[in-house]
Amino acid sequence: MAPAKVNLFLHVGPPGADGYHPLVSLAVFADVGDRVSVTRADTFRFKTAGPFAARINGGPNLIETGLDAMANAVGRDRLPVHVQLDKRLPVAAGLGGGSSDAATAMKAARDVLGLDLDDTALTRIAEPLGADMAMCLAARPVIARGRGEVLSPAPSLPDIHAVLLNPGVPSPTGAVYRAYDEAPRPAADAPDMSAGLASTAELVDWLERTRNDLETPAIGLTPLIGTALEVAASAPGTLLARVTGSGATVFALFETAEAARSAADALSQARPDWWAASCRLT
Repeated sequence: MAPAKVNLFLHVGPPGADGYHPLVSLAVFADVGDRVSVTRADTFRFKTAGPFAARINGGPNLIETGLDAMANAVGRDRLPVHVQLDKRLPVAAGLGGGSSDAATAMKAARDVLGLDLDDTALTRIAEPLGADMAMCLAARPVIARGRGEVLSPAPSLPDIHAVLLNPGVPSPTGAVYRAYDEAPRPAADAPDMSAGLASTAELVDWLERTRNDLETPAIGLTPLIGTALEVAASAPGTLLARVTGSGATVFALFETAEAARSAADALSQARPDWWAASCRLT
């Protein structure tokens, strides 16, 4: 599985001289995501299937880009693997789907082919592919800094029960950052970090002192994200609702798995044209 990435908070600073935005974020991973299969083959092949496959067919794909970067690193034109992507997550959704797909495919291709590339080497190869790549290669709760490539362990966390809700519209990251840049911004500050959060109540209390700096510009560009945020916040049992990444997905936190499942079912019935999934975030 290529797990969905969720930014529980995302503090973003103004771009530096290199054009990149420094950030501080607590990233966690869900037990829902896409599926990636990698098998040894005579030549490289890449196929897609799944409910959101049509949204990515016909354009450049980060899986191919990542695997070609690996091939270049080991002196090959292309890696001799067959890759099958079952695309189950919405596209341009703030869930790091493309990055998680690429990270999962890169690790699987390394293992299938027995390539002499450790995790540090893979991270170095993947770094130019985007800010989410390092954390998606780690695929565990982390505090991300810099452009997203500087990782440190997250505080110890309780089981986090959540609903992911996507209103069926894309939210392109580049456009959201350009909208973010239209207003003066402070530096990307880090909240006071606790060594551990023992309960959902403690986690929510801590997160309420944080924010997602891309939430407002994302809603400004795509008002339906704001509607989804309001719908998620008003679901029975919601403790905290927030946009993840640059949208368009929002997450809502709940005390129990049962409360999250009940909310996801109700949201799916009320908004059948949206995508909703209950999950565990750790």
